[in-house]
Amino acid sequence: MLNSETTALLRALLQEICEEVGQYENGTRAHVAAKLLEAAARGEQTIENLKATGREALRRTPTMWR
Repeated sequence: MLNSETTALLRALLQEICEEVGQYENGTRAHVAAKLLEAAARGEQTIENLKATGREALRRTPTMWR
């Protein structure tokens, strides 16, 4: 279980990474969120590495979700 500080950080990063993603592109946002959660669950804690994980997830979002 993630603590409240980590959860707040992940939410902020999701917003930042997906700022140009359309409001209704829920599949894309969910994909990025899942990858951020996976990284955090593995113990990744640096903002830079979490951002890189999120940006990579955004680049690799399945095309049917865009």
